[in-house]
Amino acid sequence: MPNDRETRRVRVARDGPLLVEGPVEVVGEDGGVSRSDRFLVALCTCRRTRTAPWCDASHRRRARPAPPQEPADPEEQGTP
Repeated sequence: MPNDRETRRVRVARDGPLLVEGPVEVVGEDGGVSRSDRFLVALCTCRRTRTAPWCDASHRRRARPAPPQEPADPEEQGTP
């Protein structure tokens, strides 16, 4: 696969994996190589997967932080 010069499309999804048109060859930090011949693969970006580098949808279980709440204004509530 190193000699394959065909352009690959990568789709980025917010709070999700990178979707890469395959086949792909992924080289990890340790030099290990993972290969997939599938037409589309999902690469984990949340680091919670048990099947690295492939996404196993663990990002769906991640709790999203609640938006910050405005403190209540005592004057609006009628409290002296």
